[in-house]
Amino acid sequence: MKPAAAGVAFIAMATVPLSAPGTGPRAGAGAPLVIAHRGASRYAPENTLAAVDAAYDRGLTWVENDVQRTKDGQLVVLHDTTLERTTDVEKIFPGRAPWRVRDFTAAEISRLDAGSWFGPRFAGERVPTLADYLRRLDHNDQRLLLEIKSPKSYPGIEAGVVRELRRRGWLDRAHVRSRLVVQSFCVKCVKAVHGLVPQVRTGILGSPRLAELARYARFADEINPRMSALSSRWIKAVHRLRGPHGRPLEVYAWGVGKNTGVREARARGIEGVIT
Repeated sequence: MKPAAAGVAFIAMATVPLSAPGTGPRAGAGAPLVIAHRGASRYAPENTLAAVDAAYDRGLTWVENDVQRTKDGQLVVLHDTTLERTTDVEKIFPGRAPWRVRDFTAAEISRLDAGSWFGPRFAGERVPTLADYLRRLDHNDQRLLLEIKSPKSYPGIEAGVVRELRRRGWLDRAHVRSRLVVQSFCVKCVKAVHGLVPQVRTGILGSPRLAELARYARFADEINPRMSALSSRWIKAVHRLRGPHGRPLEVYAWGVGKNTGVREARARGIEGVIT
């Protein structure tokens, strides 16, 4: 997802039901599901544990995040491929431009303040590791839409994410059935995750051409486009297909307008919004 300006992302103030076993994020019929984009990023610094807790405090069960890899192979939760927008890296490491995530060790990134840019009360908030993030979600009984970010910059990251999910207990039956989806803009990445753990639900970000949908349905359960890219014809074509787990493909849109996401999702007949 593209970077948002500080404090802009909208989170619907509504309680979201838990998913029913054997489904995707949406729990059957009812209102479209709201997935907290980078956590409750209107109320706390994006992709931090504070944003996870802010989503929980607002009744949001599903949280979306972005995962990247450090120089020493650790997985961290951060959107941008560089560190300067959401941390004080320019102050702490002034001679290390362009401050790419992949050029810093996990220990170095752990020194950075990832909260002050958002507001003084979040000073000292850190860039979480994926392990820390998963622990907090488990503590809050929340669910995760995990985006593998910029996989071309991190060869083999798909296997690393799968290892971490397994290590932290997120590949057990309960998590796989109703608490986890892995997505990416990279089709090859999504296909790789499906090959490694075919039981895990996966999603492709973007709006593939109609001719591509049947092929993608072999290894993806969701197609998650920008809201402005949706058309009735495209949505119907997606919903006619069944994914690798035998259920109709679902659509979760992002890039929606403030206060309009759920209403527009309902009108278009899609499963939910990442907003």
